[in-house]
Amino acid sequence: MKTFKRFLLEWSKTSVMNHARRAHTASTLSNGNVLVTGGFARHALNDCELYDPSTKTWTTVGSMNEERTQHTVSMLKDGKVLVTGGSYFGVFLNSAELY
Repeated sequence: MKTFKRFLLEWSKTSVMNHARRAHTASTLSNGNVLVTGGFARHALNDCELYDPSTKTWTTVGSMNEERTQHTVSMLKDGKVLVTGGSYFGVFLNSAELY
C-alpha cells in the first residue's frame, strides 16, 4: 500500500495490510487513521483493518455482520461510520451497518 503526502505531493510506501483485498473501502477517520472495510480476496470479506499512519501499522479491528464488496462508507458528524449496500457474490445487499 502507498500513502500520498499532500503537502509534499509525493507517494510513499507503507506496511502491508493483514489481508490483501480489492473492491473494499478506505476511509480517513477524524483522528487521521484509515479504516478499511470488506472487499474481496479469494472470497468476500467482512473483516475491517485500521491503519495508523503515525506508527505505520495495520490492526484487525473487528468484523461486519455481512461480507461486502463494492459497498459505500459514510463518515457521520458524530464520528460513527455507516457502511451501506455492496454485493456478495453478485447478490446486491440492501443492508447497512453502523460503527
